[in-house]
Amino acid sequence: MARGAAGATWRVKVGDAETTATFEPALTPTGTLFVCAHGAGGHMADHGLLTLAEHLRRRGLDVLRFNFLYREQGSRRPDPMPRLKECIVAVAARAREEIAPATLILGGRSMGGRAASMLAADPFRCDGLILLAYPLHPAGEPEKLRAAHLAQIDVPVLCINGTRDALCRRDLMERATSPLADRWTMHWVEGADHGFHVPKGAGRSDRDVLNEIGDACGAWVARLQPRTKGSETMD
Repeated sequence: MARGAAGATWRVKVGDAETTATFEPALTPTGTLFVCAHGAGGHMADHGLLTLAEHLRRRGLDVLRFNFLYREQGSRRPDPMPRLKECIVAVAARAREEIAPATLILGGRSMGGRAASMLAADPFRCDGLILLAYPLHPAGEPEKLRAAHLAQIDVPVLCINGTRDALCRRDLMERATSPLADRWTMHWVEGADHGFHVPKGAGRSDRDVLNEIGDACGAWVARLQPRTKGSETMD
């Protein structure tokens, strides 16, 4: 398997624009690459994404972080969904060219994970999705569910949300995903909010939460790999 250099940074062409992506190999590589998209208010080098990447790399995942075009251009206003998906497609194509991973997983935080899930529902070929703090609905508007496309996703999904996430009411998420139990793994982080923070006095720290998330991802990927071993991922 061809592999990129540690800490390699690429310029990736997306239609008529370009963005930045950084590849960081796992501490003990397993051939699994996670193309990790940031949330609406974040970027590829924000503290949350960097810390998350560190924990995942310790569990055997190569991580490819990148900016959506609006962040690359210095804007805080997210691109339309087709443009977000176009960016993920371009970054994933570059990853296949540069790294040729045995297992390709798409996903990311909040809006980034949602965009990856909508891309996978198109469908776009990948081996799985990791969705972190999936925004099932806008805060305070649980009637506006973002779940219509989930049934069209035909790859394994790991979705991790906090039980205090204002953008993901637990009963609504469980109702939406219960028909998808053959491919959807839901992991609830007790007491965590949309940013995976836990309140003071919870008896554990944010680092403990990140360790839990890392462990959940590592265990899920270990189960996923036998399904993808020996198969070639194509778009």
